[in-house]
Amino acid sequence: MIFSINQLLSPDELTEIKQVLAQAEFVDGKLTAGWHAKLVKNNQQLKVGISEKELKTKISAALDQNALFQLAIRPKSIHSLLFSRYSEGMSYDTHVDNALMSSNGLCRSDVSFTLFLNSPQEYTGGELTIEGVQEEQSYKLDAGSVILYPSTTLHRVNPVTQGTRLVVVGWVQSVIRDGGDRELLFDLETARRAIFAKSGKTPEFDLISKSIANLLRKWAEV
Repeated sequence: MIFSINQLLSPDELTEIKQVLAQAEFVDGKLTAGWHAKLVKNNQQLKVGISEKELKTKISAALDQNALFQLAIRPKSIHSLLFSRYSEGMSYDTHVDNALMSSNGLCRSDVSFTLFLNSPQEYTGGELTIEGVQEEQSYKLDAGSVILYPSTTLHRVNPVTQGTRLVVVGWVQSVIRDGGDRELLFDLETARRAIFAKSGKTPEFDLISKSIANLLRKWAEV
């Protein structure tokens, strides 16, 4: 499933991150692209260093503390965070993310995400477009908000025609490999919490709790 989280980062956190990025060195984004993605990737990425590691820690902490992210994704690991900059004329044409990525060990990409760092009013173009079976969906969120989507999809970043687009992209390996199974668990958890909020610990609540626990035992890869 595709969903967004508004205000994952606070205004103060955004300001701090953007101040660091304004003084940081960026390098050619092709350095982290696969052999075929290099043909369509035209952006810049934050150079590896102390500042990059500190910013990654801040983003990972924000995701770890977000209840919606934890329930919908059920992350096993967050890996390969990249701070990306698109200046005028830059884009990233249609591609699929690598299934396996190396970041402190080999990880599987189940869910991809884009965290927007600056306001959509600061640049034109630069939409994240995700291709579906019959239609495309484009996203350009407010600063501090994040869009999460299956890593299995074809997607692209449309050309920036004016201004600068700043984002963080990353990938998650979930303890639940199948996206449909993750969505089913999320729906059950949402229903369970609604029952509890309305009526407390009822027999229906207990049955759904049992189902969630047993599906996790059946599907989880830990």
